Amino acid sequence: MKSFYHYMMRYRGMRDPSNPYKLLADWMFEDHDFPKHSTNHDEISQYLEYNPPFTEALSTFDELWEEYIQNK
Repeated sequence: MKSFYHYMMRYRGMRDPSNPYKLLADWMFEDHDFPKHSTNHDEISQYLEYNPPFTEALSTFDELWEEYIQNK
């Protein structure tokens, strides 16, 4: 199974700079401490709770996690 990070890299090329999916993907790419190999919801969620890149990051993550699980 691909890591969540790997799944998210599909959103880095989006043209809309204010799109929350793109914002989260770009932040994940630039954050060297992000758990890039993780497929664990709790690990990633906890990391985002302690290191929120923007206000809607957790709700954006929840939406994207559902999509990630459906596309395994």
